[in-house]
Amino acid sequence: MMIVSRRALVGAALAAPAIIAASRLGWAADARTLKISHQFPGGTLEEGDFRDRITRRFAAEVEKRTAGTLRFEIYPSSSLMKTLAQFSALRKGALDLSLYPMPYAGGEVPEANLGLMPCLVTSYEQGRRWRTAPIGQELTRIMDSKGVKLLTWIWQAGGTASRAGAVMNPEDVKGMKIRGGSREMDMMLKAAGAAVSTIPSNELYAGMQTGAVDAAITSSTSLISFKLEELSKHLTVPKQHSYWFMLEPLMMSKTIFDSLTPDQQKVVEQVGLEMEDFGYPAAQADDSRIAQIYGKAGVSTADMTADAVRRWTDIARETAWKDFAERTKDGARLLKLAEQV
Repeated sequence: MMIVSRRALVGAALAAPAIIAASRLGWAADARTLKISHQFPGGTLEEGDFRDRITRRFAAEVEKRTAGTLRFEIYPSSSLMKTLAQFSALRKGALDLSLYPMPYAGGEVPEANLGLMPCLVTSYEQGRRWRTAPIGQELTRIMDSKGVKLLTWIWQAGGTASRAGAVMNPEDVKGMKIRGGSREMDMMLKAAGAAVSTIPSNELYAGMQTGAVDAAITSSTSLISFKLEELSKHLTVPKQHSYWFMLEPLMMSKTIFDSLTPDQQKVVEQVGLEMEDFGYPAAQADDSRIAQIYGKAGVSTADMTADAVRRWTDIARETAWKDFAERTKDGARLLKLAEQV
């Protein structure tokens, strides 16, 4: 016969109301821990790269609303697995969640290249409408079919940090080694006379330091977080205009999502949607403060102009857009849906 101490009985009595409450809410009694991986520097709920903060806010809120039956471990700086391996791991159910740049998935899912199609999205207002527009619904369906659930849609504007000459107009990149961030961006840059690099943004500091790249186009947040002002001479700021908008959603393995209870799924989806109200203002705040950060470091800054965006758009339509329409299944229709937003 098992002997139970008075302390154990008291502990069980105290725990019982919480268990009953969780049961009434429809939660399973056993807690489950999920892993979130991303490539960006780690911080806290209140400080640091806002994309890391999104994962922490998401985790805290989901844990709260599921009465602790879902918990999370967060692995910033690609500390759990390498950046480019995360999408495949999500599809296989080997990774639970990742805040992952959409075009990085373009090698496996060509339609994901819409997430950084040059000059396709040119404002935050336009990007934010994607989620509920036909193009967003179509992209959601495609990613679902590939094993990935999109939870939080955040578009980010990008600028250009250069250790060589300033980059504004197409002729400025001629002869430069430049990182664009996607296959389609690279096509546009090549057409303008640049050589391209395909390294992820968390490797840009080393790339600029060694001279592997002369200039880097990436989000304002990455330009800040990866401290490229220490190596740059010029910065093109996307405060008002940009031809570079990247979709960086919080993604979840469809296998893992489907294994949750219906109530847990509802919370995960709702909290993911709510994170956009934090993410978009944070992205735009970085667009505003980047010039001050780089200027303080002695970097020459200039705002991207509408005229420059128009000139880049002419090149993008004849290169990246045309190639996507011809090479990607249903690509022409998807582009048309995107242009309607």
